[in-house]
Amino acid sequence: MSDYIAFPALGWKFSISPYLVHNLQLFGLTINIRWYGVMIAVGFLLAMIYALRSAKRFGINSDRMIDVVLVSTLIAFVGARLYYVVFSDERAKYFANPISILEVWNGGLAIYGGILFAFIAGIVMCRWRKVNTLAMFDLASLGFLIGQGIGRWGNFFNQEAFGANTTLPWGMTGSIIQTGANGVEYDPLLPVHPTFLYESLWCLLGFLVLHLVSKKAYTFKGKIFSLYLIWYGAGRFVIESLRTDSLYLGTMRVSQLVAILAILGGVAMLWILRVRSRQTPADLFAEEAPDDAEGLTPENDALPETLPDTVVGGDEYDEPEVDYPGDAVPDSNADDDATQNDEEG
Repeated sequence: MSDYIAFPALGWKFSISPYLVHNLQLFGLTINIRWYGVMIAVGFLLAMIYALRSAKRFGINSDRMIDVVLVSTLIAFVGARLYYVVFSDERAKYFANPISILEVWNGGLAIYGGILFAFIAGIVMCRWRKVNTLAMFDLASLGFLIGQGIGRWGNFFNQEAFGANTTLPWGMTGSIIQTGANGVEYDPLLPVHPTFLYESLWCLLGFLVLHLVSKKAYTFKGKIFSLYLIWYGAGRFVIESLRTDSLYLGTMRVSQLVAILAILGGVAMLWILRVRSRQTPADLFAEEAPDDAEGLTPENDALPETLPDTVVGGDEYDEPEVDYPGDAVPDSNADDDATQNDEEG
C-alpha cells in the first residue's frame, strides 16, 4: 500500500511519499530527492529574495549581505548535521562509519544546531565584511521565520515531528507515523497533533508581525532579533509540549529549556539595547539608507583619508574660472611679454 496522510475528521486522505524523486537511475547512479530537502531549498530561496529586497531598509550592503548569508548557510548545514549526529540514537553507527555522516540525503538535520552555528558564523562574517552585526541579525531573523515556516512542511512529507493523540478536527494520521522517542506512546491508528503545522503557522505569523514592526517601529538595531527570540521561544515552548519525539535533560525537554533561555535572552537584549539606544543613538538608532548610499554602514561611511590626485596636486587639476568686472580681463599675452622683459633685463 502506498504511503498516505489522512485527516479523518475532515474526510481528507492524501497519497504521499517522502520522495520527490525515488531510485532514479542516472549515469549509473541512484538518485533520491526528498521533499524535505526541496522544502528547505524553497524556504531558503524565499528568505533570500526577501533579504535582498529589504537590505537597504536595514542599512546593509546587499553584496556584503550575500557573502555573510552564503558562508553562514553552509556552516549552518554543517552544524545541523553535527548536532543530529551527536544527539541521535544512532550516533554509534555514524562514529563507526564516519563517511555516513556526509549522507545527508538519507535525512538527519537538527534546526537547533543549524541556528546556533549560523549565528556564530554570522558574527565572524559580519566583522570580516564590515557589516553591522545587530542589523544583520535583525534581517536574518525575518529570513529564519520564512525558512522555518516553509521548511517545516518537509516534516509533513516525512510524517515526523508530530504530537500526541488528539480529538481535535484537524488531527492527523498516516501510514508511516512511528512511536516517539523516550518511551512516549500513542495509538498510531488514532489522529495526532500536526505540530509541524502549528510551528509553520506560528513562524509565518511571526514573520508578518515582525515585518510590520521593521517597517513601522524599527527604532533601534537589534530590536527585531530580540523579538524573534521571544516570539519563536514562546511558540516552541508550547508546541514542544505536544510532541512525542523530544529529547530530555532529566525531566525537562531540551527544546523547552532552550526556548526558555531564548525568551529570557530576548527580553534582556531588548531592554539593554533600548536603554543604550537612548544613550548612544548614533550607534543603535535604525535609519533607512538613502537611495544613493547603497552599502553605507557605521563601519564604512567615513570619507576617505586622502583625496585622489586628480582633485588635489594632480595633472588634471583645472584652475577655477573667475568673473572680472567690465572689460578688466587680464591679457595673458601682456603677462608673457612682461615676463620676457624681466628675463632680458
